[in-house]
Amino acid sequence: MTKKSRRVATIFALGGAGALVLSACSGAGGSDTKEIAFIQGVAGDEFYISMQCSIEQEAAAEGFTVNTQGPTQFDPTLQRTVLDSVIASRPDAILIAPTDATAMQAPLAAAAREGIEVVLVDATVDDPSFAVSQVASDNIGGGAEAFHAIQQMNPDGGKVLAMDLYPGVSTTNARAEGFEQAVAQDPSFDYLGVQYSHNDPAEAARLMTAALSRDPDIVGVFATNLFASEGTATGLRQANMQDQVKLVGFDAGPAQVDQLREGTVQALIAQEPATIGKDGVEQAVAALDGRPVTASIQTGFQVITAENLDTDGAEWVYKSSC
Repeated sequence: MTKKSRRVATIFALGGAGALVLSACSGAGGSDTKEIAFIQGVAGDEFYISMQCSIEQEAAAEGFTVNTQGPTQFDPTLQRTVLDSVIASRPDAILIAPTDATAMQAPLAAAAREGIEVVLVDATVDDPSFAVSQVASDNIGGGAEAFHAIQQMNPDGGKVLAMDLYPGVSTTNARAEGFEQAVAQDPSFDYLGVQYSHNDPAEAARLMTAALSRDPDIVGVFATNLFASEGTATGLRQANMQDQVKLVGFDAGPAQVDQLREGTVQALIAQEPATIGKDGVEQAVAALDGRPVTASIQTGFQVITAENLDTDGAEWVYKSSC
C-alpha cells in the first residue's frame, strides 16, 4: 500500500471532550476516501475549534475529509483512548497536539509504525523523530512577551507568578519558562513560581485566591492558556484584587475577550491556530505525496489589548464554531 493510498489522520491535542465531529469515516477495507483525523487536546476549547476550522478548509482543498475528535478533559489517558480508536480506523494521517510529552510518546510512535503519517501540532513529545513535522507557536517568546506587558503596566516592579496547567505539557510549560526567563532579566521583579491548575478554571481560581492570601502585594500574573486565564480572573474578582493585579492571558477565546473588555484581563497573547492547522495539513499531504516536508515550523503570536481589540486585534480572536 503506497503512502498516497493510505487514509490521512490528523490528531491535535492541548485540552478535552468526546468526539466532536465525525465526518467521512470509511473503513480500512478498500475505500478510496482520503481522510485526515484531527484529535483535539480537549473538546470545546476555542483554540482547537479555530484550528479545526482551518484544518477542514485546507483538507477539503486537498481532497480530504476530516474526522475531528477530542477528549472531555485535557488528560493523556482520555486522549490515548481517542487515539487508539483513530488508529484502528486507519486514516491516512494524524495531526495531534499531545497532552503529555511522555505519556503520548509510545502510542504516537506506534501509529507511525502502522504507516500513518503523524504531524505534531501545538505540542510535542519527548522524542518526535517519528513525526513528519512539528508545527507550534513560539511559546517561549510568547511567555516573554507576557512579562513585557506586565512590566510596562508595573514600572516599579513587584511580585509576579505564572498559572500553568500540568508539568509535562510542552507548550504551556515553555510559555511559563519564557515568562520566568524574562522576569529574571529585571531585578525589580520577584518571581513567585508557577502554580498548576490542571486545566480547570475552578482550580485556577482557588490557587489564585490562595496565592493572594500568602502574598497580597502581587502585581502581575501570567496565565498560560484559556482556562487558566479564565479561572485566574475569577480568583482576582473573588478577592476584589482585579484593580491591583495585572493579568495577562495566553490565548484569545470569547470568554477572555469579554474579560479584556471588562478590564479583568489587561492583555492577551493570541496564538495563530488557523496557521498551525493549515501548515499541519500541508505537511501531512506533502508526506503522503512523497514530497519534501519541513521538520519544524514555528508560528507567531499577536498581543491583543483593549486599545486594539476592535481594530487590528479583532482578526486574532478565536472562533467558537466554524
